[in-house]
Parts: sequence; C-alpha cells; structure tokens
Amino acid sequence: MVLLLGGHCVKKPNIIFIYSDQHRGDAVGCAGHSEIKTPCLDRLGSEGVVFTQCYTNGPICMPARATMMTGQYVREHGVWQNVVEADRNGPSHVRNIRDAGYHTALVGKTHLCMHTGGTRSQEKTQILQDWGFEDIYEMHGPHASGVNKSAYSDYLEELGLWETHRDYVQTSKARLEAGQARAWEDPPCPLPSESHLDSYTGRTAAEWVRDYGGDKPFYLQVLFPGPHNPFDSPSEYREMYNLEDISQGIMDLPKEPHPPYIVRSLYRAGDAKTMTVEEKKQLVINYYAKITLIDAAIGGIIDALEAKGELDNTWIIYSSDHGEMAGDHRLSHKAVFYDASVRVPLIVRPSGGQSGWTSEGLTDCLNITATMIDVAGAEPLENSDGVSFAQQVIAGPDAEGAQKGKEVVFSEVASHTMVFDGRYKLIVEALSQKPVELYDCETDPNELNNRADDPELASIRQILTDTHLSQIRGRLDEEKLRIFEATPGKRYPSSA
Repeated sequence: MVLLLGGHCVKKPNIIFIYSDQHRGDAVGCAGHSEIKTPCLDRLGSEGVVFTQCYTNGPICMPARATMMTGQYVREHGVWQNVVEADRNGPSHVRNIRDAGYHTALVGKTHLCMHTGGTRSQEKTQILQDWGFEDIYEMHGPHASGVNKSAYSDYLEELGLWETHRDYVQTSKARLEAGQARAWEDPPCPLPSESHLDSYTGRTAAEWVRDYGGDKPFYLQVLFPGPHNPFDSPSEYREMYNLEDISQGIMDLPKEPHPPYIVRSLYRAGDAKTMTVEEKKQLVINYYAKITLIDAAIGGIIDALEAKGELDNTWIIYSSDHGEMAGDHRLSHKAVFYDASVRVPLIVRPSGGQSGWTSEGLTDCLNITATMIDVAGAEPLENSDGVSFAQQVIAGPDAEGAQKGKEVVFSEVASHTMVFDGRYKLIVEALSQKPVELYDCETDPNELNNRADDPELASIRQILTDTHLSQIRGRLDEEKLRIFEATPGKRYPSSA
C-alpha cells in the first residue's frame, strides 16, 4: 500500500511492537545500565530514541495489556487484576491499524483472556480475531505453558522435551503459591537454549517476517513471555554474569504500615525478608540472564528484517507491560508502585534509523499505542489520553520538544491509583482518594521514606489530587471496581 504525499508515492512503513513481560525500566544497556548485557536492544537504541521515563499504566499483566490494546486507563476498562477480561468488542488499536490497510499478526503471550488447565491457545483464536489480529501464533506465559497447550508444547513434544518443561514449571508454580518463591534458587532451564520458550517465540516471529509475502504493510506484535518468573535462564546465559559485578540494590524493607498490595508482595517474596546480599545478587543474575536471552532472540528478528530488505521500512518499538522488583525492598515480581515495578523500557527505532539519542520526558503505554496508530495513519482511539511521540522521534534531539513529555502519568492496580509528576509520586485509594504512599523521588530516589501523612507535603498532595487526579476522576467505572472488590479470593491470583 502506498500514500500520495506531495505527488510522490510513499510506502506505508511496517510496524513491529516487541512487548516483553516483566522487564524493569533500568535493565537495559542503552538506558545507562552498566551491568546488563543487551547488545541487540542497545543497537536499536543507537539507531533511535531511548525514553528513560516510561511508566506502565498498570503494573501487572492483564491490566497493562488491556490498556495497551484499548488506550484506556485501568479505571475505564475495569481490569484491576488478572481476574477479568477487557471487552474485546470495545476500543482496539489493532482493529484501527488493520482498518487502515495493515495486515495484523501476533506471536507470543497476549494474556488478553483467561486460560484454564489444559486449554489450547487455539481455542481462544476467535477472541484475538475480535481484537483485530489476523495471523495468530499465541503462546502461554512461563507458568501457564506448563499446563496449557500451544504450538510450543507441540514443538516440545516432538523433541521429547514436554515432560521436562512441564515438571520444571509445575514445581516452580507450587513454590510460588506456597509463598516459597526464592528466585535466587530458580534452577537454570533444563531445555537447550534454543528450545526455551522465549527463544522459540523470537524464532517464530523471525520466521513470520521472512515468510510474509502480502501486499499490505504489516503490524506485528511480538509478545515475549519472559523475563517473567520463574527466572529459568539457561546456564550459558547465567555464566555471562559474575556475582562480584552485580550491585546489591535496595535491601531495605518497605516501612509500615503497608498498603494491601505491598502486604501481598511481601508474601509472594517468600523468604526475602532474610535474603542475603549474595542471594539477592544471584536472583538478579537469574533475571538479567533471561533478559539477555530475549535480547538474542530480538537480534534474530532484526536479522530477518535485514535479510528481507525491510529494516529501513519498519518502525520497531520495544517496551514491557511492567517491571520486576528483583529483590529490591525485599520484594519480588510486580503489582506495587515502586519504580522497579512501574517503570518500563521504551526504545523506538523509526524506519530508516537515525543517530541515537535519549529523551527524559514522561511518557506511558497510552502514548505508545497512540504512536503506533499515528505511524499507521489509522483512526485515533476515542477519548484516549495517548499522545503520539512519532514526530518527536523524527524531529531529533535538538528539536524544541525533544525532552518534553506528559505533565503527569497515572498507573493503577488492585483498587489503587498512582499519579507521578516526575518528582512526586502519590498513591491513593482509587475510590476514596485517601493517600497511602507519597515519595519525593528527587531527594529520596530509592523510595524509602513514605510521606503520605507528612504535613510538610500537604500542598503537594493537594496539587496532585485536585489538579491531576481530578482529570481522571470522572472516568472511574465504579461498577467495575466494585465487582473487582467483591470477587472473593481472586484479587491476587497466581501469575501466568
């Protein structure tokens, strides 16, 4: 498909959105991290823009993914935790991009719908078609992949590796549900590296790129199931790291009283209260090594684009649904509003590439969705607060708006809402707007001093509440929130 611009035929660019699961925002080399090894993501950053202040609108899988698809805040779509599904017949940026003349495809973990024991991913195909996808290669998350079937389980069965994978995953899941998630003890993946779930996902995406022969430009989502726990990184990737080279991070426990989401996170962290510095460093290595594995798989996708001659006609955007505490504050996983959980990577390489640069402006997932719509020339999502940064990327580092972003960003999970203005981070109960956490991230970057009740910051709380939270107050679907609140025993389900 071509557009006529100024009398010239211009081919619409392809778009590849690479969206991993549980990649914290600081764990990328091109974002300034000196310990992690991410050469392929660093290459994308050297040919595009690294946004260092990107925040998820929901620090857990399904809320974040529902926002990414719909362009709505959690309070609007109502997916407050991994217990309900967003309306697949509501807004969808994928449908809008499809209707703008793109061929749409996905490879990997969508987590847009619930999968129960023994479900085949193909049984949910109609749901994903309703969202707007045409080519569908869905897989499950690391834990669900040991119970539910997909093309990946078929692949393992052909190699005689299915039972090995299943047993590893089920043992890990049982430890997690028993509150014994000692991630520093996660054994390495028992499969060959090339058979790891994330390797398979990347290879399948690269094959799709090589095989695509349609006349339309394509929009491909590559949804890596990792680096979500278990941190089953293969031994060869762990050997790339040494304990003595890893910083210890934040060993302090969150100060009491704890909001309910932190109480749950402390439970899920297992024995992290007594975790040693060496154990924490091993946890980080297990996690970093899984990111490095995914980075290698991303390199395969880039190679496929180059071999097909499509790299310079493709926008590549990399981000993640949420971060990972990785032992900081003696917490594991996500679903809290500390930076490690709520800040995510964002790397944008426009078609043709450019000299790499960094933007420190505040941005979020809503902006990513708006940008992909903009690049595709698709119809914007109605009533979405997403703002495209496509022109900001193209204009370069010396343009007036290079370092500008949103005035504030919002994030929500488990009946609580965060508002962050780049310095002050306030978390309130979504319905009552009662403050439960407040951090001055300029003077307290490790978020150790909760000043929710500090009279010295009363004016800050008022500004964040009256000026900013008031902007989205009318968007709260109270009925959906109350349904979530009334769901017994399901507010904090096992992760996928």
